[in-house]
Amino acid sequence: MARNNLFQQPGTEAIGKSTSAPPRLITLILLSALAVLPVNMILPSLPNIAMAFQADFALVNLSVAGFAIITALIEAIGGAISDRFGRRPVVLTSLSIFIAASIGCAVAPNIGVFLFFRAMQACIAPCYSVALVVIKQSSGEGEAASKFGYLAMGWALAPMVGPLFGGSLDELFGWRSSFIVFAILGAAAFALSLRELKGIPPPKSKNSYLTSYVQLVGSARFWAYTLCMACSMGVLYVFLGGAPLVVGDALGGSSAKLGLYMGLIPTGFILGSYLAGRFASQKSLGTVLISARLMTCTGLLAGLFLAMLGVKDVLAFFGPCVFIGIGNGLTMPVANSGAMSVRSDLVGTAAGLAAAMRIAGGAIIASVAGLFLADSVQALFVLMLISALLALFAAVYAAVLDRSNIRSLP
Repeated sequence: MARNNLFQQPGTEAIGKSTSAPPRLITLILLSALAVLPVNMILPSLPNIAMAFQADFALVNLSVAGFAIITALIEAIGGAISDRFGRRPVVLTSLSIFIAASIGCAVAPNIGVFLFFRAMQACIAPCYSVALVVIKQSSGEGEAASKFGYLAMGWALAPMVGPLFGGSLDELFGWRSSFIVFAILGAAAFALSLRELKGIPPPKSKNSYLTSYVQLVGSARFWAYTLCMACSMGVLYVFLGGAPLVVGDALGGSSAKLGLYMGLIPTGFILGSYLAGRFASQKSLGTVLISARLMTCTGLLAGLFLAMLGVKDVLAFFGPCVFIGIGNGLTMPVANSGAMSVRSDLVGTAAGLAAAMRIAGGAIIASVAGLFLADSVQALFVLMLISALLALFAAVYAAVLDRSNIRSLP
């Protein structure tokens, strides 16, 4: 892909039957980032929100945990709705509700009203799936995976800078200011979407929602790509839950140091996403996917080997774990592209369902791993490696199915 095509494709590349230029990639990155930014931007403000409403902290924490659950559910149905009613109406409706909900959170008089509007904010979730769909519809297979890589960079940066941005706003202007910023960002995204999401082809799907889901779930290729993403996320979730337990003492109980070292993993994700953006269009999806999973497995094996040798240096733990981020950064754009290529008339449904299954699958793996997690670096590496190997097997299976599919074409 040429450098001057990074944020805007030439106007001669039409989407479907439209002669309109496709939306700029920067607009789609904004939609993608805005879909994940609200998840954790308010984390530093939770104590102040609890104090303002004189509410129990566990209740206030629902604004984060509950938000994530509702987001996964809306992801699953948002893509399917876009297949029936179009991408532009879904995005504009989602953003309208998000703007109104953000204002509602900002002016909420009590915790009940606040949690209600916070739940409504989760309606922003389909914007991520639709951004993927628009890229998929306006690009070839390899080019789509490449652009997904750049999209994933914005998707990863948002939760990284979110807590810092939200904490700064809270300290300077109070916790309600974060929701005012959400409303402003939503309005900006609405204006851009209103102007640019005009050349999207009409929905192709005439199936019922249940039929659409059944057709995707009945596809071995869809399962292969989705399970690869779920197991890859499982590695990350196991790490997030286990790292503070096994290295907390080595860092002297310093939360700041722990946060700094754990930040290496999303940094690796950004690097992996960049590599996907640069090279995914030059290689087959299966080749990139297997390479990504081998990279993660190799890093974790190196970490396990160092742990078995008794090396206790903090970098001996976090260094190999960086490959979790790099591998996932490569995996997600490619696997998303593969899952969405299963049925051309169910691209939106596939994007939303894959996103929900990725989140749910990763959470299930982390929950099961938590039953076996001990205060041991070796045990943590073994658990992460098991999930990483499952992702590798799914990647190999996806590559085999893709090769068979290509051979069966006339």
